Amino acid sequence: MKTPLRIVHLESCGDDGERIGTILTDGGIACAIHRVETQLSFTAALTEDQPDLILAEFHTPGCDGDSAFTLAQKADSRVPFIFVSTCLHEPLITELLNRGVTDIIPKDALGRLIPAVRRILKEQQERDARREAEETLREHQVQLRHIQKLEAVGRLAGGLAHDFNNLLTVILGHSQAVLNELDVAHPLRMQIQEMQHAGERARVLIRQLLMFSRNRPSEAKVISLNTLLDDFESMLRRVIGEDIQLTLRLCQDDLRIKMDSALVEQIVMNLAVNARDAMPNGGRLTLELQSTHLGRSPRYHLMDLSSGEYVKLSVSDTGCGMSPEVQAQMFQPFFTTKDEEKGTGLGLSTVFDIVTQGSGGLDVTTTIGEGTCFDVYFPRIMTEIDASTDAIRGTTPLRGHETILLVEDDDAVRLLIRDELRKLGYRIVEARNGIEACLVATPYMGKLQLLLTDLVMPGMSGTELVRHLRVIKPELNVLFISGYEDDLGVAAGGTAMAYLQKPFTTEALAGAIRQLLDRTPRAQIRAGCGAGGSEQPQTFSPS
Repeated sequence: MKTPLRIVHLESCGDDGERIGTILTDGGIACAIHRVETQLSFTAALTEDQPDLILAEFHTPGCDGDSAFTLAQKADSRVPFIFVSTCLHEPLITELLNRGVTDIIPKDALGRLIPAVRRILKEQQERDARREAEETLREHQVQLRHIQKLEAVGRLAGGLAHDFNNLLTVILGHSQAVLNELDVAHPLRMQIQEMQHAGERARVLIRQLLMFSRNRPSEAKVISLNTLLDDFESMLRRVIGEDIQLTLRLCQDDLRIKMDSALVEQIVMNLAVNARDAMPNGGRLTLELQSTHLGRSPRYHLMDLSSGEYVKLSVSDTGCGMSPEVQAQMFQPFFTTKDEEKGTGLGLSTVFDIVTQGSGGLDVTTTIGEGTCFDVYFPRIMTEIDASTDAIRGTTPLRGHETILLVEDDDAVRLLIRDELRKLGYRIVEARNGIEACLVATPYMGKLQLLLTDLVMPGMSGTELVRHLRVIKPELNVLFISGYEDDLGVAAGGTAMAYLQKPFTTEALAGAIRQLLDRTPRAQIRAGCGAGGSEQPQTFSPS
């Protein structure tokens, strides 16, 4: 059913008004005509009716054509205006058309009225379509700016993380070295341990900074949600501010799920930030963990969830709540109720993507003026928590006698690694960059068994250095270290190659070195027996 065309008709003659209305109706134009006769009623109709079209007799007593058109232009210059009038002389017609009148139709030629109105409707539809396209383009431009901002933040965070990870490597490495030298009863041992714990907390903060600003490969493992939330509490308190009371209610049972812990932290952070913004004057934020049996799929899901045991994470606030219109769009990418400079519209859409890709779902309850609660459901896992790489390294002998080429442009990090590895029995040849490494490595290539190199260095990158040295010694083992994440997958570049992200402890580094060196002879033996297999490269990340 077409929406009737709203028409204000300035006409003192009732018969002429009816005749024009009949012509429009018979011509197939659905319309609602409001006929007025005075300037006062015409002015009121322009404001109250918000017409789509204005028709006017130029010679209306008490409101001549000039006045009528001037009033219409002031009210809304975009509304088409047609004089349907007794004969007007040619110079006046030309003047009116030059002033912006849409058309002038004599009353003795009303057959022109239908084509004129249809033309107006077509032009209006084209304008509406163009305006809608322009609005869509503006929205896309805003979204593009948001994406560009996120990319810029990601690059900035990556650079900061690299520098901080170098500093933390030195802090954690030297504190561990001091602890190894101190007697258990030494009075300074507790202070050194506190310093080391602070460094570990800083390492977690840097990892979370990268997590929220850059894409990371998903590493689904069995994790304890109780432990994750307990460790994450201090960062949440810093994010939400002192005017919001945070309550964390953990379950007595050890609730486990299989997901990348970084993605779970991102869910919690995004929901907490959303709750904080809903409480500009302060309030209460509550996180609660429960075990629940689901016999239905939550309201927000991609695939129907099978019945069974789930872990429910509830994030509730006492904020402003959401209207039904907002709730209907809350998971749409780039939808936001915040100012352009304060919100990207990606927080809740990211939560939805992570939860649903992890075979979970969400329920949302909200009341205007009272608050909102997000219930997030994850399939519960009853198996044991995945062992960390540190636990694996704990069984690996750390000492060795092999010759290692150490290449690191950060002096403090290089000296720390050199001294600690020499304590463990390794012979170290060191260089400050890739070009220097190519020069100093030449006399040692016969004895060299491992290249330990930073990935990002001025002049020549770690990957370029590997290509040069493996021309001379193809079987050379390579352990990359970097304050950046292994986004390029360099550790998957071939056999006898691994990756260790800063910051790391001496034990983590020594364990990675021994695992890399100890597997090489086995791979060579298998190749010599014609097995044709090869060891897969590994990535070592400190826990």
